[in-house]
Amino acid sequence: MSEKSMLSSRLLFYTITVSTLLFIVSSLFFLQRNDSSFTSSLVRKLILPRTDIKNEQTGIKPVSCGVLKVFMYDLPSEFHFGLLNWHKKRSETWPDVKNVSTVPSYPGGLNRQHSVEYWLTLDLLASETPEVKRPCRATRVKSSIEADIVFVPFFSSLSYNRKSKLTGNETTSVDRLLQERLVEFLKSRDEWKRFDGRDHLIVAHHPNSLLYARNSLGSAMFVLSDFGRYPSSIANIEKDIIAPYVHVVKTVSNNESAPFEKRPVLAYFQGAIYRKDGGTIRQELYNLLKDEKDVHFAFGTVRGNGTKQTGKGMASSKFCLNIAGDTPSSNRLFDSIVSHCVPVIISDQIELPFEDTLDYSGFSVFVHSSEAVKKGFLVSLLRGITEDQWKKKWERLKEVVRCFEYRFPSQPGDSVDMIWSAVSHKLSSLRFDVHKKNRYRRSEVFDRSLST
Repeated sequence: MSEKSMLSSRLLFYTITVSTLLFIVSSLFFLQRNDSSFTSSLVRKLILPRTDIKNEQTGIKPVSCGVLKVFMYDLPSEFHFGLLNWHKKRSETWPDVKNVSTVPSYPGGLNRQHSVEYWLTLDLLASETPEVKRPCRATRVKSSIEADIVFVPFFSSLSYNRKSKLTGNETTSVDRLLQERLVEFLKSRDEWKRFDGRDHLIVAHHPNSLLYARNSLGSAMFVLSDFGRYPSSIANIEKDIIAPYVHVVKTVSNNESAPFEKRPVLAYFQGAIYRKDGGTIRQELYNLLKDEKDVHFAFGTVRGNGTKQTGKGMASSKFCLNIAGDTPSSNRLFDSIVSHCVPVIISDQIELPFEDTLDYSGFSVFVHSSEAVKKGFLVSLLRGITEDQWKKKWERLKEVVRCFEYRFPSQPGDSVDMIWSAVSHKLSSLRFDVHKKNRYRRSEVFDRSLST
């Protein structure tokens, strides 16, 4: 190679090296000056060294290992664990979650089925506690500017269940007062004003929770059980997340799960039969199925031994009927899943948890309401499903059960982990929406300055 060619090659190499270094330095400077945007978080991940790699010398994994960075408000205890009769000590804001046995417990029964915000809050607190072993799907950060999402730790379902009724001389319920205070707090925060609350995550799993605040906070991302009592302008599948109920029957282990031939009941339903709104179909199906010998269709409640009886009945049935009630969803679907009873979903307006990840047709049967109420249609359909077809759904049920379990500490693939994953999936459309609305923000400021 000639000296002129070698000189040209070296010059090209030095030019590329210097340009790369200048790009990195300028990018870091850009991050410091513009750290409040969603884009800066993405660029930071591409440019800065990873912090989720275990330190080989110390063996300590940094706390900030989560894919999803979550800023959580330090709300007063009456919004969260104070509703569980937890009393803080001195300057405490949160209970100590290092020892699982000292974590405030959530009340049982039907209260527990809507306890989603409790599990998410515990998981974020655990992300700051190295002693608690959990997945690194999400981690709490102290700076809202650094966060991908802002979590509002209001136990709205528990507040509705415990504080929505007037007592004594009260003229306004405690639940409503808490909601009004929450709206006032959020609307005053720079975090909310930055994107009009679109990057905030609020759990309102009970259909009647957050009743007075939902319209004011409708720009936020909600975690709900369904959309039955929300107008589409406030809650919809594009921006919000559907989370599973916490099941109330005992989970059947894979080893104890009865096979096809040991499930004598073809179809099982036990619960409230006479419902309003879309739930009137329950009464129609009851009249059609009540005399079928291999179908259990009866009224039942959780009182007494009701929950235990329901769990036993589901575990001995091939199919479990999940029929629309006052709202499109109910806890019955998740009770049937953990009982390994193939769900038959008869609810035309239902939205299902994690359906961007899970194909429910692999472990469920869907029937349109209009077909289900035709005489003889439903039992003929179910009796026509062969043992091999049923077994495939049964085997898949046993694989997906973990997705419908809430745990503390959380575990990979459980409900808590899946919810954080669902939040991550929403971020792209959230960023797109924010960036699109910001198109003319700079121009408007510039225009105003010209007019003065």
